[in-house]
Amino acid sequence: MEKSISRKELISKFHEKGYKVTPQRLKICEFVLSSKDHPTAEEIYHEVIKNNPTISLATVYKTLHLLSDLGLVQELNFAENRSRFDPNISPHINIICPKCGKILDYESKNIKQLWDMIISELKIKPSGQRMDLYVECEKWDKIQS
Repeated sequence: MEKSISRKELISKFHEKGYKVTPQRLKICEFVLSSKDHPTAEEIYHEVIKNNPTISLATVYKTLHLLSDLGLVQELNFAENRSRFDPNISPHINIICPKCGKILDYESKNIKQLWDMIISELKIKPSGQRMDLYVECEKWDKIQS
């Protein structure tokens, strides 16, 4: 799971919003919150069904929308109605390969400082952020993380 939220905290967040906590939802949450690959709902489904054959694709979608509502994942919409889910909700840049669609998170102190400065200047509290940079993945070795 995401390093900043424990299973107990996750259950508490679900209860605060009045959502039921089921073993299936917890398995989906554990997978997506520990993922670095920005998976699609279908990829999540195919992974979690291996050890949890009672999980449906509808349960995956509902759980992802609950996680989004709780502010624990960000849905990244792309062309052709393909969504990917990012458990990293802190300010960062998604480096996206336009050829294969692979996504790498790039974080730096400067991005956080710039983000803090922008929201301070605008005097707002945004509900999310998204910064994308498109670079072919064969050139990613030049990117320093």
